[in-house]
Amino acid sequence: MKIYFLQTCLCLHAATVSAFAPSFNYDRPMASALNAAETDSTEVSRRSLLSTIATSSAALVLGNMNSLPAVAATDVDDFLKSGQVAMPMGVSGQAGKSRPETGIVFRDGTETSRDTRSGNVLAEIVLNANSGDPTAVLTSFTSPWPLAKGSLFDVECRDSSTGDSAFLSLSGKAKGKAVSDLPTSFFLDNLFSSTGRFSFYGPPTDVKVKKSYMDGNNRVIELGFSILSQSTGAEIPRLAIVVASIPEGTDEAVMLATSSTATRWRKGAEKDIRKTAESFKAIASPKTGMKVRARVDDSSSLL
Repeated sequence: MKIYFLQTCLCLHAATVSAFAPSFNYDRPMASALNAAETDSTEVSRRSLLSTIATSSAALVLGNMNSLPAVAATDVDDFLKSGQVAMPMGVSGQAGKSRPETGIVFRDGTETSRDTRSGNVLAEIVLNANSGDPTAVLTSFTSPWPLAKGSLFDVECRDSSTGDSAFLSLSGKAKGKAVSDLPTSFFLDNLFSSTGRFSFYGPPTDVKVKKSYMDGNNRVIELGFSILSQSTGAEIPRLAIVVASIPEGTDEAVMLATSSTATRWRKGAEKDIRKTAESFKAIASPKTGMKVRARVDDSSSLL
């Protein structure tokens, strides 16, 4: 576009020079004083037009050049602030990236909902979905952040301006062990796998467990880790609380991972993170006459 524009400017320049160029006739006597005055006036007009074209050309070219780095700067700022690009589904945000695997499979005929007044989130999912005896599980938690929309997300609430978030994920088989007897690595190996939600730009590093304890029927793990910045290559420290529960009659842990950047945590985000984590529940759905089936759009998760 810039080459075409410069060519256009050159054409305009050539046309202007041709239009205002003085015409010489050597068969006529020297121009009179009046003709000289007219020539001076023409020269001034020509200079004015050329000056206007040059000024407009420079302004447009510089404007186009200045607009390019502004986009890149926005992406960098967003990632430094939230640990994710502002538009994760955009071309620059996930070109060549596959969808994170959380293991979440929705029950057929259900949708995830969030009450905008209370912040209560409700989702019915299916465990053992690829077996002959799938189990429906009701999950709920309270979130101050809205539901994230798009094919990148399963059950997730997040603040796109800060990166504060909470999402559901499933563990592997517990092999009959109670949630209190499982090592922390059982949960974190699943949560931080190369295809997990936190590993969109590479597996997290500097994972450090600070606390691990039981709160009623839930296992609670408090930890810190760093995720890779897609825009700058820098590592973004985050703090998180992971709550895990194995619903009755199942052999998989349903996990809620809620986190913020370390900077946001110190500035008060910890309060929202803890409140969200403490509200998490995962229980077997009440028995009804309806058969438990996975939602059609989740069929790829069963392969």
